[in-house]
Amino acid sequence: MHGRRRFRTTVSTTVAAATAALLCAGALTGCTSEEPAPTTTPATGAATTRPTPKPAPEREPAWDVSPASVAAVGDSVTRAFDACEVLADCPEVSWATGTDATVNSLALRLLGPAEVATRSWNLARTGARMAELPEQMAAAAAEKPELVTVMMGANDACRPTPDLMTPVADFRVFFEAALARLRKGAPKAQVYVASVPDLKHLWSTGRLIPEGLEVWKLGLCGSMLADATDLGPAAERRRSTVQERVVAYNAVLRDVCAKDARCRYDGGAVFGFRFDGGQLSPWDWFHPSKDGQARLAELAYRRITKE
Repeated sequence: MHGRRRFRTTVSTTVAAATAALLCAGALTGCTSEEPAPTTTPATGAATTRPTPKPAPEREPAWDVSPASVAAVGDSVTRAFDACEVLADCPEVSWATGTDATVNSLALRLLGPAEVATRSWNLARTGARMAELPEQMAAAAAEKPELVTVMMGANDACRPTPDLMTPVADFRVFFEAALARLRKGAPKAQVYVASVPDLKHLWSTGRLIPEGLEVWKLGLCGSMLADATDLGPAAERRRSTVQERVVAYNAVLRDVCAKDARCRYDGGAVFGFRFDGGQLSPWDWFHPSKDGQARLAELAYRRITKE
């Protein structure tokens, strides 16, 4: 009798344990312990601890190829300086936000003629350098745009002499601060960053135009354009120094932009574009003409709408 009673107790205990195990297996929660479940290594029979799965990394935001609003920041190129008349801005033909159908600006292509006036903002300033970009970015962020275009840096290299050019380290600090200002006010805005134009190519093109040489004597971009017909070693070294600085600026734009998931650099497209005489202003032979502005709009649109 006593032996049979012990047998029944053992069986009951075993059935209860099996039932509990089945209930836990059928439920997703409620039966787990605080410690990771031990497993047995087949080769040694030793108990091991199953590692806790790591959470999946957050996916980068998808790039929107059809943003519904555009804010433009930058310098005289975005203001279309000298594109319509001498020594004057002409924002209606700006590559970024212009309304002129012959230029077919980026905003015109993205938004259509009915929306350009109310859904795009040109916040660039002729003569601006990178140190001003954080302030411009703050103004752009206030508009809550879906896309911000940046074309800045030519004036940092275009100084009276090369020794006055913005140091590369400072250029980087200003650009990083500018993106931070934008992210503070408009964290989801996309950014298109255009490379700094090839100033040495502009010199080599314009120096063949007598009218351009006369205008350049007034002091336009002295670091590159001064003594434009001088091909001596000292002049060539000066121009090469400026060219190297522009290349370094573009490396900064590329690297800083790459750290922002919502930023696209143009891949050097503007730097690599070969402006000819017809694409330069007939008043200074340095800034883009209406045709030059149209080419910049095309480059930007191609990059921004790439899937």
